[in-house]
Amino acid sequence: MALSDLNGIDVFVATVQAGNFAQAADAMQVTRSAVAKSIARLEARLGTRLFQRTTRSQQLTEAGALYYQHCLRALEEIRAGEAALEEGRTQVAGRLRVSLPVLFGHLCIAPILLELARQHPALALDLQFSDRTVELHEEGIDLAIRIGALPDSGDLVARPLGEHRMAICASPAFMAGRNAPDSVDALRALDAVAYSRRGQVVEWKMRMEGEPQVLRPDARVLMDDLQGVADAAVAGLGVAWLPYWLVRDALQQGRLLEVFPAASSAVYPIHAVWPRAAHLPLKTRVAVDALLQQLPARLLDVEAGRTGVR
Repeated sequence: MALSDLNGIDVFVATVQAGNFAQAADAMQVTRSAVAKSIARLEARLGTRLFQRTTRSQQLTEAGALYYQHCLRALEEIRAGEAALEEGRTQVAGRLRVSLPVLFGHLCIAPILLELARQHPALALDLQFSDRTVELHEEGIDLAIRIGALPDSGDLVARPLGEHRMAICASPAFMAGRNAPDSVDALRALDAVAYSRRGQVVEWKMRMEGEPQVLRPDARVLMDDLQGVADAAVAGLGVAWLPYWLVRDALQQGRLLEVFPAASSAVYPIHAVWPRAAHLPLKTRVAVDALLQQLPARLLDVEAGRTGVR
């Protein structure tokens, strides 16, 4: 096989992962025509159709699905080779692709990684903000930040970075003339602003005197965006169950109060996750080290900002 025979494989894999030619073109910053021509040349060289095309979409043929799996393995070998070459290097270089939860990523992770890039001019960042669980191998992601329990996976390596807690909070204006709740029933009686995910209200998980308690709020205001929930709570529309890292400033400035501190809230682990490989690239190792060093302090700053109604 000539080296030129590898041409088009990256476009093919990007097209499969994007779902169609147009989205692949956007991701690769080329024209749709360039993607289509690259796929056509690859199909001509292979002597088989890789996609079954319609006017609205294209799906892999059986041959295309088989070829895609082989391409993924080949790309993994190339990445492993690049990682092996990086061993012994002292300069942090290359493009680091990171998948981040949207709000937590913006507020807590991105500042650390941006400072890392400032310190290492040869390091390039591709930060992808999404609350879905990405497939690291298939989507070419070097590092992902995940909140909550992790499923078992032999293909991934996970490193705990810390944990975050939740706060039951409301604005001073909302609590004016009201007693702070001292039980789950009292909390249930207050107007609530709640977060929904995929059409389902997210339950509030707490512990009282060591016993787990779960509240499914009958929300006056329901949103599928945590920042929107926080804004509504600050505006005085009700009690909300929110991460400390999101409401840190509002708690410290008195725009929100923690109204039920006796109910120690749920704790969620935070992990850095990356594809298992024989050699960990220097760029990934340095990023994980920076997060290990700096993220716990940021979360402690959040805890230190707690204030509340007694």
